[in-house]
Amino acid sequence: MKIIYKPSDRKGKNYRRHIGDAGDFPYTRGIYPNMYAGRPWTIRQFAGFGSAADTNKRFKFLLKEGENGLSVAFDLPTLMGYDSDHPLCEGEVGRCGVAVSSLRDMEALFDGIPLGDVSTSMTINGPAAIIFAMYIALAKKRKIPIRNLRGTIQNDILKEYVAQKEWLFPPEPSMRLIADVMEYCSREMPKWNTISISGYHIREAGSDAAQELAFTLANGFAYVEAGIARGLDVDAFAPRLSFFFGAHSDFFEEIAKFRAARRIWAKHMRYKYKAKDERSWQLRFHTQTAGCTLTRQQPVNNVVRVAYQALSAVLGGTQSLHTDSMDETHCLPSQEAVLVALRTQQILFHETNAKSTADPLGGSYYLENLTDEMEEKAERYFKDIKKLGGVVEAIERGFFQKEISKSAWRYQRALETKKKIVVGVNDYAVEDEINNIPHFYTPKVERGQIRRLKEMQKKRDTEKVKSGLAKLEAACVLKCNLMPILVECVTNYATLGEIADSMRRTLGVYKPREVW
Repeated sequence: MKIIYKPSDRKGKNYRRHIGDAGDFPYTRGIYPNMYAGRPWTIRQFAGFGSAADTNKRFKFLLKEGENGLSVAFDLPTLMGYDSDHPLCEGEVGRCGVAVSSLRDMEALFDGIPLGDVSTSMTINGPAAIIFAMYIALAKKRKIPIRNLRGTIQNDILKEYVAQKEWLFPPEPSMRLIADVMEYCSREMPKWNTISISGYHIREAGSDAAQELAFTLANGFAYVEAGIARGLDVDAFAPRLSFFFGAHSDFFEEIAKFRAARRIWAKHMRYKYKAKDERSWQLRFHTQTAGCTLTRQQPVNNVVRVAYQALSAVLGGTQSLHTDSMDETHCLPSQEAVLVALRTQQILFHETNAKSTADPLGGSYYLENLTDEMEEKAERYFKDIKKLGGVVEAIERGFFQKEISKSAWRYQRALETKKKIVVGVNDYAVEDEINNIPHFYTPKVERGQIRRLKEMQKKRDTEKVKSGLAKLEAACVLKCNLMPILVECVTNYATLGEIADSMRRTLGVYKPREVW
């Protein structure tokens, strides 16, 4: 990095070919010509805790206060494909998200919320197809045409093996399920985003910005190749792929990362994968401010961090945004803190005038060079991954995991040596801090959830459930598209755990290789 950047640093760079206007290939400056002046970003606050009824109240509060898109956080048992009454789940039910064990919970979660009018994002991966089937079944039960449903299912299993570690099945059958969802939605749900390819969790695991960019896009290309291998035309599914990035505190680096992501995706989709539909070239992404940058010390400082991170996402051209709550290092976000996080976005939109022009920092000698550097670093990683045999083989050999671990170690050393300052942590600390922790987890949540689950199981048609699960196991062996059968199973109130266990018996359980 230099102290000052000049016009000479941009020699040999053709504006039209290398950057272009907003709305023009390669979309460095944004995917729409007038960006937020014509299409505001979606305010989509991530929410979920306790029972479905608890989260439903939070959803309604956020919608009342101006949120315009829902985003569901699930608890750990749900993310791992277990029912709330499984012995492994004791103490975790409803703790870090909402507990969803069956269609009954999905009904309570969206009670009184018009699914046909609200865009819904669901952050879940291993059991994504099952949870998605519940959402579809709920819409059908309400007589809402599923073609009209808008939203996203994260459904990004590759980053689970690399970063978050919440998987159910081995890579091959997991990729099959993802292809099933892409195929199903290409026919039945044209407005639904079938995968949200997530760099956020890769970054939270310790990667740097360039690794987040490269590994996320590499996973995206692997999903494109899986869809093509299924026999789908790339333009039949690629326009419904979306991305999910974190926004950290290195302000200009984050903006450059977002701009480089659009340019890389556009070039690869057009020239390597031969996509002809411009929508297949356009990288659309959701952003969340960085949870791992929040501090338990002096938590009010987190409001400032989140505001700067949110501004970087907006100046980088995000399509939707979640702003973290200041108290998240202490507890599930309190209603007061959630409201401050929501107001942060509304102030950014209405008061800063950041929406008035597309890519206002475009043309900065510094920013354009940062964008180029990000692209170059990502392309080097793509070459390394290709040499290893592709994304899945690189995961199995521990390449991603080792790179992220090294980055996390470098960051920790920088904190310990004070080469990097985190205000209130390794400098500007305050003794005898008084912290208010307003949102406690209570075991009553778990007891109530298990009671409701048992009551539902007593009332349902057990024979229909058994028949559906048997059909599902047979379909897993036959390798037909599982989505219609999953919808049938959940409609009959088969539980998440029952369905996942049936699939584990036929698809297997993933056990990672020792890579260290």
